[in-house]
Amino acid sequence: MPRYAKINIYMHSIWTGNLSFGLINIPIKIYSGTAGTEIELNMLHKTDLSPIRYAKVCRKDGKELTQNDIVKGYEYKPGDYVVLTTEDIKKLNSERSQVIDVVGFVKEAEIDTIYFEKPYYLEPGKGSEKAYTVLRESLKKSKKVGVAKFVIHSREHLGIIKPHKNILVLEQMRFEDQVASLDKLDIPKHPTIRAKELMVATSFIEHLTEHFNPSDYKDTFHKKITTLIKQKIKGHVPTKAVKERVVSPTKTADLMTMLQESLEKAKKDPRAFQY
Repeated sequence: MPRYAKINIYMHSIWTGNLSFGLINIPIKIYSGTAGTEIELNMLHKTDLSPIRYAKVCRKDGKELTQNDIVKGYEYKPGDYVVLTTEDIKKLNSERSQVIDVVGFVKEAEIDTIYFEKPYYLEPGKGSEKAYTVLRESLKKSKKVGVAKFVIHSREHLGIIKPHKNILVLEQMRFEDQVASLDKLDIPKHPTIRAKELMVATSFIEHLTEHFNPSDYKDTFHKKITTLIKQKIKGHVPTKAVKERVVSPTKTADLMTMLQESLEKAKKDPRAFQY
């Protein structure tokens, strides 16, 4: 595998502070719960393959700026801005800058998964192992998760604290107003469906139902692009592209026939639809 396609196996904490529930404060470190498996492709000049850079240029005088020349501002009317400094933003969130506050407990099943955004791993600080374990085991026993508020990168976030195997996980969530409204989607209210169509579709689902195992699902694009990079390094000509699947919308009149054929195919081979 090319050197730039390797995954960094070393984990670095991105936040250090306290996890607070009731009057108990647990020193913790936060680690990203997602692995950086994306292959980074650099932007190059087409003629000589030299790396390019992005310059920050003032629109008014055309001069290139350094980071020290730049401030953040909100345009409250065309052409007029109010400047917000890093210190201004820090002061707004100073109360939670070093604390993850558990503000209540709920059943995880009550939370729509559309709100989940990103997982973080929580590691107990020295001397806080017992309190960490008590919280983890009490969440397991009660089958609840803690609803928490916290600040990372000067922004307040919503999240839940939940047990996962032998650790606590902080699942960052979206606030309700960060989830786009469904109201403007053109979704039919009550389309007419026949009982037999519903029965066959349900049977098809049952035949393809299995226990979820994450290791059964691989990032095939990552593997393909890694192979392509190796081929190009060795000067090999890439293989021809696989013919694109042609997909045509199913007509209403053909729905029952397609459902029946899908069910029969699933009965013969449940893996037949794993493209």
